[in-house]
Amino acid sequence: MVILYVLAVIGILAINYQTIPAAFAAILNGAFSPEGITGGFIGVLIQGFKRAAFSNEAGIGSASIAHSAVKTKYPASEGLVALLEPFIDTVVVCTMTALVLIITGQIQVGVEISDAQGVVLTSNALASGVSWFPYLLALAVVLFAFSSMISWSYYGYQAWSFLFGRGKVMEYLYKSIFCLFVVIGGAAGLDSVTDFSDAMIFAMLVPNMIGLFILLPKVKDELIAYRSAIRKTS
Repeated sequence: MVILYVLAVIGILAINYQTIPAAFAAILNGAFSPEGITGGFIGVLIQGFKRAAFSNEAGIGSASIAHSAVKTKYPASEGLVALLEPFIDTVVVCTMTALVLIITGQIQVGVEISDAQGVVLTSNALASGVSWFPYLLALAVVLFAFSSMISWSYYGYQAWSFLFGRGKVMEYLYKSIFCLFVVIGGAAGLDSVTDFSDAMIFAMLVPNMIGLFILLPKVKDELIAYRSAIRKTS
């Protein structure tokens, strides 16, 4: 799904490669203008953090549940792998998407759009280059949504089983509750779903960040041990 989306975006950027420098210039000018600095400071603290956490899950403790299932001799090695995810997801893919929206004229720098508008504008941007690209986007969106359901159901079950055990009754009870909320989420409005998700992510973030600070010495020790192992084998 990522390959499909990235290839489609790269295709649009390749078609409009001459306008990429101007798009970067528009982003930088908007970010460092007096209005951009004032509004951007508030926007980054509120909207930026919300969308970033929703996009790459950095700092909220959910991705660590998946990474903890990996078999490795040095935990720090998996931590370094995990560091790549926010970079690829936010810095690379989101920047490519922003460039496509700007160079195709779908959005102006500094103009706020809703979550629902984002998919529509991206589809229009892709269609401006190749008419059937929106179909790739639709397939990617479906796959992203389905994979998100699978991953979050796994995260939730690990937390549930930690609290209530791994018996069959508890397992099927959790799965029933999860499926019920899938139906409720599908029937609810997008704004209500994103607002609820933001609230729950914030509720996860606060205790997780406290735990991260407490575990800093342990993380440092693991990183030192991993670096020492690399030096011995090199």
